Amino acid sequence: MNIGIVCYPTFGGSGVVATELGKALSKQGHKIHFITYSQPTRLDLFNENLFYHEVDIKSYPLFEHAPYELALASKMVNVVKFEALDLLHVHYAIPHASAAYMAKQILREQGIHIPVVTTLHGTDITLVGKDPSYEPVVTFSINKSDGVTAVSEDLKKDTLKHFEIKNHIEVIPNFIDLERFKKQKKEHFKQAICPHGEKLLVHTSNFRKVKRVDDVIRVFNEVRHIVPAKLLLVGDGPERDKMERLCRQLDTCEDVRFLGKLEAVEEVLSVADLFLMPSEKESFGLAALEAMACEVPVLSSNAGGIPELNLDGITGYVCEIGDVETMTARALDILDDRNLPGFKKQALARAKEFDISNILPIYEDFYKKTIERSLVTSMR
Repeated sequence: MNIGIVCYPTFGGSGVVATELGKALSKQGHKIHFITYSQPTRLDLFNENLFYHEVDIKSYPLFEHAPYELALASKMVNVVKFEALDLLHVHYAIPHASAAYMAKQILREQGIHIPVVTTLHGTDITLVGKDPSYEPVVTFSINKSDGVTAVSEDLKKDTLKHFEIKNHIEVIPNFIDLERFKKQKKEHFKQAICPHGEKLLVHTSNFRKVKRVDDVIRVFNEVRHIVPAKLLLVGDGPERDKMERLCRQLDTCEDVRFLGKLEAVEEVLSVADLFLMPSEKESFGLAALEAMACEVPVLSSNAGGIPELNLDGITGYVCEIGDVETMTARALDILDDRNLPGFKKQALARAKEFDISNILPIYEDFYKKTIERSLVTSMR
């Protein structure tokens, strides 16, 4: 197949999933064309089946904000025409689904039919999409897509609850590349961070309020008073300064390191004993899956789709959002040397269920069915 993928080229989950999906599809012989405003973070173009088409966003004095959606729709039209695409797969509803609909209508006027698959990732539905300013367009765009997927059952339910969706939503979970995300021999790194055999806790996120990084630090602060421990915080974002101040207030600075954005996060996860994800909202919990693939048990909240991934009492524990006291108790249970090996083994076993080799055929089958169904519909 010849597939166009539209995504945000950032460190966010939707962009990562879209990029990894495209790379995996290219290895299966499909030609993949990324269409976005800058090269996706994880995109390696050293593959004859991978292509990148940059959306040119010009600034005009007439517009206070550049009309990205129009530029994106125009780019989609050109790529579909000149690269003879079979399908457009847009990740994140806003504004990609609506831009794809516009492109589809323009192409129809030129006698070209292009099916569109929209994948819902989370905040495009649970946060932005619910805004009255966007809701009518989001609803329309989802209903006009030829195929719709969501990354978890919880996200599907949330979408159907808050929007008048007539389209079927197929749940296809996020995935992991176990060739990349696996426990590596980094004992020298662990020794440098934990010279006295301390337990190592890790959190990765974009440091937004919804990630509740303050709960990470508070849980760690309680844990370190009972079990010698260190904390690594990977990522960056609007809450970082506030979190640094909290560390100073709790006098944890000597035991906490802010590492900023890291490309090779699997190297950090390889030496971790526990991954913390106390988020207020998560559609799936991709960062937790990456940790589990590196044999790291997860302590999480019960937000969104996380409980579908992190099995309570098996791969870690699931707690109520904001319940620092219970989270601390559960963290100590996992970190107990009698329990930790079992949790690590079970975390890896769970991650293997989401290996990309298991999920990729589901996407390929969904693409084929969408193309066939869309062709039948277009001939009516």
